[in-house]
Amino acid sequence: MLSEFRSRVLAGGAEHRLFEALLTHARTRGWLQARGRQRTDSTHVLAAIQSLSRLECVAETLRHALNVLATVEPMWLQAWVPSEWFERYATRWDDYRLPSGREERQGLAEMIGRDGRLLLQHIYAAPSPTWLRELPAITILRHVWIQQFYAEQEQAHWRDAKDLPPSSLLICTPYDAEARYSQKRGMSWTGYKVHMTESCDEDGPHLVTDVQTTPAPVSDFDM
Repeated sequence: MLSEFRSRVLAGGAEHRLFEALLTHARTRGWLQARGRQRTDSTHVLAAIQSLSRLECVAETLRHALNVLATVEPMWLQAWVPSEWFERYATRWDDYRLPSGREERQGLAEMIGRDGRLLLQHIYAAPSPTWLRELPAITILRHVWIQQFYAEQEQAHWRDAKDLPPSSLLICTPYDAEARYSQKRGMSWTGYKVHMTESCDEDGPHLVTDVQTTPAPVSDFDM
């Protein structure tokens, strides 16, 4: 069906075939010149996620990992998980329900850090199934904890903002680990960037010749 055409094209990895056929036709007709002038510009693409603060991100990353484990290996999780976690991570953490004071928020962050560290210790303990370590939710949890916390005296401590990785590496949500934060021309967003290159010869039509989707922080100059 025509309504399913786009999904079928993407599933078959054929999204560039029609575009390349159009470019070939344009070259045949003389609309595109070899070594002609081109320019590249980009626009933002919002990830299909809810924007999260740092505190929301770590809490939601741990909650997501627990939900996945409760689905794929519930008996293993129930055998050791602290009872207070059932209430603590039952629902999404929303910033408007959390304290605004810096010390209180840091205390919450370090509590979450301890909980996440405990979960990772159990996952990497010898009796645990080794395949749990390969779950995407656990991989994301491990990366987020490295980015947001530092270990000292076997404790997870909240990093200062200045010690965070650059935006090109910083995970913003457990639900789209490739989405990145960026700013351009006074606009900020989390997601991706589409770079479009077009011909700009004065004696020919201006045609799009290339389209690339990248993480949001990638600049036009890097394309």
